[in-house]
Amino acid sequence: MGKPSGRVVRDPVWNNVRLDAAAATVIDTPQFQRLRRVKQLGFAHLVYPGAVHTRFNHAIGVYGLTRRALASLAWSGSLDVLSESDRQRLPLIPLAALLHDVGHYAFSHAMEEVGPGSIPGHHEQMASLFLDADPIRGPLRGVDPDGPEIIADLIQGTSPHPLQGLIAGSLDLDKVDYLQRDSFFCGVPYGTVDVDRLLEALTLASQGSGSEVEVAVSEKGLSALESLLFSKYQMFRNVYWHHAVRAASVVFRSVVERAGSAGLVEPDELPGRTDEELLGLLARRAAKVPGDGGAAVVGRLIDCLENRRLPKRAVELFGDAVPAGIGSWLQERSDLVRGLEDRLAKEWSVPAGSVFVDYPSYPDMLQLDILLVRRTGDVQRLTEEGAEGLIDLPRLSRSLHHAARVFRVFVLGERLAPDPRPLLELLEAGAEEVSARLRGGPALYPAC
Repeated sequence: MGKPSGRVVRDPVWNNVRLDAAAATVIDTPQFQRLRRVKQLGFAHLVYPGAVHTRFNHAIGVYGLTRRALASLAWSGSLDVLSESDRQRLPLIPLAALLHDVGHYAFSHAMEEVGPGSIPGHHEQMASLFLDADPIRGPLRGVDPDGPEIIADLIQGTSPHPLQGLIAGSLDLDKVDYLQRDSFFCGVPYGTVDVDRLLEALTLASQGSGSEVEVAVSEKGLSALESLLFSKYQMFRNVYWHHAVRAASVVFRSVVERAGSAGLVEPDELPGRTDEELLGLLARRAAKVPGDGGAAVVGRLIDCLENRRLPKRAVELFGDAVPAGIGSWLQERSDLVRGLEDRLAKEWSVPAGSVFVDYPSYPDMLQLDILLVRRTGDVQRLTEEGAEGLIDLPRLSRSLHHAARVFRVFVLGERLAPDPRPLLELLEAGAEEVSARLRGGPALYPAC
């Protein structure tokens, strides 16, 4: 067999993406081919029918953007500051971009919303399981003997390489691709980013004597950086956190958590599954368990997802209607959230597993930590503290995150419109008080 050659992939977002020989070999491995069967946006296709693009498409797009970024950095002379060892490892940077999502679970980020202990770890942590297995490790070690380990560090954001920021950071090219791609396939205008300007503004810099060189952006790219931040907010508000997308996501979260509680699946069985493979596995196992317990609820919820019978909004609270002192237990204690859902189902006289509480959180939505090279040559770090004379990032970030978040209670079946005040009182309570209320306290809705 001759030496594998590169190839060209026609991408609907970036047109032709040229793959070198190593990338072409990696793409043909089972680990990467699995990504064809993992949807990029989980259940968003139930709202935006065009959103059936996959992690496979996205990964190739990020690879293409990374090669463009490296070409731009080389053309501007920015790569001249690299050490010889860092220069030798440049071929691994596009491969890390190509493989940054190789560890993703079925239905992408929807899986990572399940409670602690229900999954082995986030997809970045799972990457090593795939990178150091045959046959994918062969071509990676062919590029560098330590290729799988170096790429795993780049994916997890722990690499000392100066180009780490292209793979995992405030301005990584993953964000640039998914905003444009998700917007394109959903048919919405929100994800537009000035990509050409942004790539041309990339450079390498260090802040002060003795500091490490890292990815930076020149001042001419500030407007493009702002476009990325605003696009991200718009996509969260209108697509990722759309009420029906959230409805499907919380049903899936309940499926996985209840399947674990019912003994239908172990956490270590979840990595490496495709979307349909996972739902099929859980449905088959649930069908084998007699009775109307947890397995029956899992089967019923999977049927709802497969046939788009989504729960409806019973309670919906925007912005300032949500208590400022809302308890952290909503994000940290999935057992209490499940207890609240079960209590509400009982009090509202709906079947077990028919109520879903949702309050998505992404405080790092507009996180920024990148060096800015001013026209004067001065270098300063843009962080969440902002910078004098530039965009007031801290206030903007808090305001946009606050505006995008919505507290909802979804219910399967007939839509209810209960008084939200009893829920608001509980949301402000601490975890211990909530636990006591759910164990044996008075009914939240005694009139029901």
